[in-house]
This record gives sequence, C-alpha cells and structure tokens, in this order.
Amino acid sequence: MGRTFRIKVRMRRFRRSHPRIAFAIRSSMIFSATFGAAYGFITGSRAENSGYDPNAFAIGASFLFALACLGLATLSMRLRFVNKRMRKLAVHNEALIDRNWELKEAEERARSLFESQGDLIVLRDHQSRITFANDAYCALAGEVRTALVGTRFDFDVLEQGDSARESNGTRIHDQKIATHLGARWIAWREGYVRLDAGQPAELQSVGRDVTDRTETERALSDARDQADAASRAKSRFLAMASHEIRTPLNGIMGMSGLLLDTTLTPEQTTYARAVKTSGEALMALIEELLDYSKIEAGKLDFELRPFALSTLIEEITELLAPRAQAKNLEIAAYVDERLPLEVMGDAARLRQVLLNLAGNAIKFTASGGVALIVEPGIWPNEISFLVRDTGIGIAPEAQSRIFREFEQADERVARTYGGTGLGLAISERIVKRMGGRITLESEPGRGSTFEVAIPLAPSQGGAGQTTFPSPELAGKSILLIADGIEASLIARRLERWGGQTCMISDAAVAEALLPERSWHAVLIDRALGTAVADRLGEVARTHATQRLVLLTPSSRHEKLCPAFTGYLVKPLRAASLAARLALTPEVISPDLAPEPVEPAEAGAAPAKGLSILVAEDNEINALLMRSLLTKLGHRVVIAVHGEAALESWLAASSAGASYDLVLMDIQMPQLDGIEASKRIRAHEARTGGRRTPILALTANTLVEDRYACFEAGMDGFLIKPLDREKLDEALAGLAAARHLVL
Repeated sequence: MGRTFRIKVRMRRFRRSHPRIAFAIRSSMIFSATFGAAYGFITGSRAENSGYDPNAFAIGASFLFALACLGLATLSMRLRFVNKRMRKLAVHNEALIDRNWELKEAEERARSLFESQGDLIVLRDHQSRITFANDAYCALAGEVRTALVGTRFDFDVLEQGDSARESNGTRIHDQKIATHLGARWIAWREGYVRLDAGQPAELQSVGRDVTDRTETERALSDARDQADAASRAKSRFLAMASHEIRTPLNGIMGMSGLLLDTTLTPEQTTYARAVKTSGEALMALIEELLDYSKIEAGKLDFELRPFALSTLIEEITELLAPRAQAKNLEIAAYVDERLPLEVMGDAARLRQVLLNLAGNAIKFTASGGVALIVEPGIWPNEISFLVRDTGIGIAPEAQSRIFREFEQADERVARTYGGTGLGLAISERIVKRMGGRITLESEPGRGSTFEVAIPLAPSQGGAGQTTFPSPELAGKSILLIADGIEASLIARRLERWGGQTCMISDAAVAEALLPERSWHAVLIDRALGTAVADRLGEVARTHATQRLVLLTPSSRHEKLCPAFTGYLVKPLRAASLAARLALTPEVISPDLAPEPVEPAEAGAAPAKGLSILVAEDNEINALLMRSLLTKLGHRVVIAVHGEAALESWLAASSAGASYDLVLMDIQMPQLDGIEASKRIRAHEARTGGRRTPILALTANTLVEDRYACFEAGMDGFLIKPLDREKLDEALAGLAAARHLVL
C-alpha cells in the first residue's frame, strides 16, 4: 500500500514538473489503444471464418456504446467534482497567498521595529553565537550586523550589579560595560525564546541604557549620605555645644541655689534669684533647641506605657500654679469622668506639649486665667486636650504661621514677651508623630483655645477603675461663692456628681441667698477678700453642714476663721474635692488639716551618710557637688579626671572601704567616664567584688549617649544642670532602682 502511494506521488510530481511530456504520453496511449481496437475489430470481421453476425454485432456495438456513454457520464461527473475542488483550492490558495503577504509584512515590520528599537536586542543560539542583533546593539558595539552574526561577541563587563529572576524564568540584572562611546550602564532582561518548532530555543537579551538614571541614583545616594553625615555632625555639634553650655550653667544655677540658702540681704536675695531665673530661662532655651534638633534629625523616640491621665493633668496645673499666681492668674484643670483611668502613650512627650501650651497661655495672659480641659474626642480612643486662656489672642492672619519655626504672632509680641518661637513648632511635630492633631481658635483681645487631639487607647490594667469614689450629691444643694475659670470648672464637676450647684460671685447676693435653704456645702474663694470670706463663713455656720474655703498655696499656712470646716488649695484636685464633700456632716476637720493627699510609694528612706566618689574635672561643678552632697549628709571624695577616679576607687576597694556610689562625669581628660566605668566593671568581674553603683554626670541628652552609659555598666545618669531634689531622690532610691534616668 505504501509502495503504491509512493508511485502515485512520484507520477503526480512528474506530471506537475513535465506537463507536456505527460500530455504526449497520455495522448499516444489513448490513440494506440483506440487504433488497435478498431483495427483488430475490422480485421477480424472480414475474415472468412470470423462468423460475422450483423445482429450480434449490432447488439455488441450497442452494449459497447452504452458502456462508453456510462463512462463518459462518470468522467463528466468526476470532472465537475474536480473542477469544484479546484475552485475551492484556488480560493484557499488566494487566502493563503494573502495571509503569506500579511505574515511577510508583519515580519518586515517586526524586523524593522527590532532594528530601529532604541533598546539593545540580541539573539544567541545554544553555543552563544549571535543569530540576530538590532541596529542599537550594532551601534553600541561599533560593528555592522554581518560582522556580528555568527560570532560570540560580547561587551567587556566593568561592574556587575544585582541579579534577580522572575517567576517566568526571566533574569534581570544591571551591568556596567565598556563601549567605544565610553562606560555605560545597561539593564538587561534575558530569557529563552523558541523561534522554530524544529530548532532549539535561543537566548534573547534586551538591554536598556540606564546610565543617566544610575548616575542620578548614585548622586542622590551620595547626597543622602552627605546629608546624613551632616545631620549626625549637627547632632554631635549640638550635643557638644549643649555639654559646654550646661557645664558652666550647672555651676551658675547650683551656686545661686546654694547662695539663696545662706543669709542674704533683701537686695542680695533679689540679685541671686535673678541669676537663678536667668539660668533657668537659658536652660529652657537649650532644651527647645535640642528638641528641635532631635525632631529635624528624626531621632525623637516615643514610648508606649500606661499612665494615669488625671494625675498627669493635675501635676501640670500644680507645676504651673506658682507662675500663674505670681501674675494673679487662675489656672485650673478638668478631666471628664468618662475617660479611662489609665491610657497607653508617652506621658513625658504629652506633658511637654501641654506644659508648652499652658506656659504660653500664662505668658500671654494679663488677667483672668488658664483652663486645661480634657474630654473625649470625636473618634474612638481619641482624647481632646483644651488649653483655654483669657489672654491677648492671636490675629487671624497670624494663626496660619504660628506653628512655624522661629515665628510669633508679630514683632511687637516678640519684643514684649520674648521667646524663640520654637515651642509651638516642636509641639505640633510631637503631636503629629503621636498620630494626633493640634488646632487653634482665637480672637484678638478675647483669648485663645488650643486643642490637642491624640489617640490614646485605655490600658488593660486600668480598665473599669476610677481614681476616687465620687461623692453622693444627688438632691443636695451646694453654694459656690467664687468667680473665674476655677469656679466654673468646680461647678461643672459638682453638677456631674449630681449636686444642685449655685455659683455666685457677688458677696452681698451670696449672703442674702444663704438663709433661703439648707446647704450641704458652701465653698468660698478667699480671692474675694479675707474679711469677706470670713464674714460669709460665719453667716454660713447655721445654714451649711460643710464650709470650705479655697486658698492659694502661699496662704495655706495663714490663720483661718474657725467657722470653716476645712480648706482646699487651688488648683483643686478632684480627689481632694470629692474627699471633702464626702466627709460626715457636722464633723469639724481637726486643726484644718491639709487636704488629703495620695500616700507616698513605699521605698527606702533617703540615703544618708554614703561614701561617694565624684569624678568631675570642672572645679566649679566639683565644688557644687561637694557642697550639695555634704548638705545632704554624705562623705565626698573628688577626682579631677578618670585616671584619678579609677585609682581612688581601686585604693578604696583594696583597703576594704569601698565607695557606696560613684558619680562619674562622662567627658574628662586623660580617661573619660565611659572607659573608667568599663575598667571598674572589668575589675569587679575579675575579683568578684561587690558591685558599686555608678551614676553618670552628663550634659548630653542624646539617646546614643544614654546607651553608651548603660553599655559601660553604669546604673543610670544625672543630667546637668543638677537639681538638688533630683539628686536627693536618686540617692534615696538607689537601693530600690536598677536603672535611674533623671
């Protein structure tokens, strides 16, 4: 069967290749057959013994004619079928021809596109020989296409970049290559493609010249590195400048404090206080500049720890109260009872922001007062802090720039009130870093309201707890004879507790109102006048079960009218107010005892009689440390540098009289405090001796400086300028605390 098919195929190929010869052979065969048949029939019929029968001949001729007609009909039908097939083949052939032309045009366009492509395109076979290279590749190679095809040409690689591979197998990498145009960076994409089913796959490499982009990225990277280096240099410079400023400032503030403890004339006391106040102002300026530097360098760190919200707010108002009362201003706080007892956040940074806002409010307020109100925010877990004052206000055109660096409302304000203009800028950046916002509402001459809204989630430990039990005031009448911001916040709190509060600012009206009903409590502000308050207290004896007078800290030790059952110190703590109102009626507070305070945390008593080694190279600071520690009852040995401190410590250890504490200055000649501490810890590790607590004395406040102290084996650090209370606190809590950060 296969052989017959091959013969037919060969015959068809021969006919297509030699049509005339095939026609001649076919015609000769047909003529020979026809002639032979006719000649044989005629010859046979004329023979004598042929037995010719006309009837039989006619029948045979008719039969043959019928066969011939049948054959012609069959042939005609076959020809029609073949013609129909030929027409279909012709149409299909035309379609194939058109398709072939389209493919050729597409191939030409693709080739033209490849050749004119700006990217480098090269195909290589399995032996790395070039089978195709476009014009861009040839131009960069400096060769014509015919010279490259069939060769293993490749560029010299000067630098190889990182390489990666995609999920489809494509390899991506950068190369710096040498060309006749100079060194160029090329980003390659390489993958295998199969151009013909019967041929092996070829490696297609497409490269793009990214020299400009790479050089730009490297220039930006170099610029970033330089900026980082400059930022680090600036931070180190500020740290060094801070250290150099804090060192003499420590002596100024410390010595002025010691001077104020001595017997001075009134004039000398005024001068000494002026020196200390100037030092504190300079210290505040340094802190602002350092905070601003940390923010600019992105090194402002935040903690996430639980803290008591109401305690923080009341501490802020108490801290600012002396400054406000020195200007005859009121300062008060109100914390909404719907807020959680404890929240999670950075209490130190929040305190810094609120102290800045409230401090500015006091500075720019001449009469009235400042209120710090804490309420739930508009979003879940958001807390709103409102700092409201009755000061000079801020003009609308100045409100848009008030949060910029070194900006104030106007030049007149800057000359009158002073300041660097950094406080609000620092506060705004801190609030934004904490995920909050700070806004301002103000009107010239009518005060300002700063709102700080920060997300502070409640801590799990303080969930469901309250700071103090609220007094039962439902249905009880309370008369508040006072005026100002503090009075309005007290009335607001009393109403929240259910009391029927009546606030009167006129003494005559209050005196007339007292006999109208039986009052559960009467609160009288002594700011109305000592005589007026005492008279109202006497009048209220028969009409109120509790009679409380509101005092300032400076007047709490003055003799009070016996008509009062107790007193409260402004700014009021909510717990103190609740405790006073919850007392049993008609029970007189013995000797007008001070307002209830929270019990102090259990801890060790202040450390007395310690043997302390002080390593300090500055003579004034060394004298200050000796004086402060001696006044606290400790024995002090001064070492002027690290080597002397190490020798003194070794000598004391060898003699069996080890120091109880070492106060180590960080920057000292010959041997700094870090290295001296390391050597002390190394000696303790070798000998197994008792660990001596070491506290660093430093004017540096950068985080890396703190880490360096702890890595050297120190137990904590004291920041210059030294505060006597903090120093005493550090010594008192030395046995209880592992690391002291003050």
